[in-house]
Amino acid sequence: MGTLSISRLLVRYSVPAIIASVATSLYNIVDSIFIGRGVGPMAIAGLAITFPLMNLVAAFCTLIAVGGATISSIFLGQNNSARATDTVNNVMTLCLIHSAVFGGVTLLFLDEILTFFGATPETLPYAREFMEIILYGTPISYILIGLNNVMRATGYPAKAMITALISVVVNVILCPILIFKLGWGIKGAAIATICGQAVGAVWVIWHFFSKKSYIRFGFHGSWLKGKIVRSIYAIGLSPFLMNVCACVVVVFINKALLDYGGSSAGNLAIGAYGIINRATMFFIMIVFGVTQGMQPILGFNYGAGNHERVMRTLKIGIWIGVAITSVGWLITELAPGMVSGLFTVDPALIEIANRGARIYFIVYPLVGCQIVIQNYFQSVGKPRISIFLSLTRQLIFLLPFLFILPRHFGIDGVWASMSASDFISFFLAIITLSIVSRRNKKELSATPRSSGQ
Repeated sequence: MGTLSISRLLVRYSVPAIIASVATSLYNIVDSIFIGRGVGPMAIAGLAITFPLMNLVAAFCTLIAVGGATISSIFLGQNNSARATDTVNNVMTLCLIHSAVFGGVTLLFLDEILTFFGATPETLPYAREFMEIILYGTPISYILIGLNNVMRATGYPAKAMITALISVVVNVILCPILIFKLGWGIKGAAIATICGQAVGAVWVIWHFFSKKSYIRFGFHGSWLKGKIVRSIYAIGLSPFLMNVCACVVVVFINKALLDYGGSSAGNLAIGAYGIINRATMFFIMIVFGVTQGMQPILGFNYGAGNHERVMRTLKIGIWIGVAITSVGWLITELAPGMVSGLFTVDPALIEIANRGARIYFIVYPLVGCQIVIQNYFQSVGKPRISIFLSLTRQLIFLLPFLFILPRHFGIDGVWASMSASDFISFFLAIITLSIVSRRNKKELSATPRSSGQ
């Protein structure tokens, strides 16, 4: 970590994370493509309505997954395999409890929740049909995500990557069969998703039963221990809040698109946002894979007081992040129809999506830089700054723009709000990095480097 080439280290640590991130992103893209082409534009809009609820589903799962992964790796670092085993047991128990409570309550009020999130009489049936299956499958989803994070954190990143790939492959195979061959529509896409996750969950559960795994389920250990549960919640609170904020933002975006587009055009605009959202998340997930690879390199060298390697890792990461999001910008600016045409053949929906993509992606190359800087602060033990920078892009700057710009520019103002938020958040990230970096340089230069690394 302290001597090997930064580029080689980034390749070693980032490639598996990128593959896993892309596989996760493909889940959503595959569903959207087959739903758009096999069911229709209102189904795409109905699927987009479910995004806030899907973020909430992810939030309550991430609360366990991130906290459990962090705690288990800490215990392993302390050579405390018994407590690490207890953590795996607690993650499994909390996944089942959260999925039962959240899934059950949400199913009881599903129509009301979807209507609040922006569903109309035209899109509600599609959104309900999709989410019912997803909510019934939350125990499977939570076990998959929760245990897979722990598996990665306890020394099995390749296996964690395989989990994502297995799930995606099963989903890609089943989705067209259930939608086109059997005619199950949007319900078929949801069933294919849960089936893919079920296969992945079996793979992960088998890992924690296998004698080859260093950490396994311990039937004589603790399955719900107060101290471990509190630690899991405390560490998982940050990503949980970020997912909740993402949910809130999507609700405001959907409502703005409905208010300024009218009933018919508004539904199509929500469907267009669903297409744009899938496209943006594909490239963002690749950048997240890069930042996951940067994390151990940054953390080690920051702790060793090696400021030069810290800044070199950050600079390389920024260039890679900008290059990735620049590719997204080039594709959507030069050939937006190629992207929207993957998801639908409806000309009206394609036209709205193309225009929205051109406006939204206009400053997209800067997003890669902002995300890398945001995750840099998380990697060097400054989570509050990281959370703040994340919230500026997702919430603090975006909401005021959503209230102001659409009043003057209609639906174009909704797309422009997201671009304006990205633009200002980028400059704030650069300024914050400059200020904190000067302070860090003084601190790190005063800390002696580890002679053994």
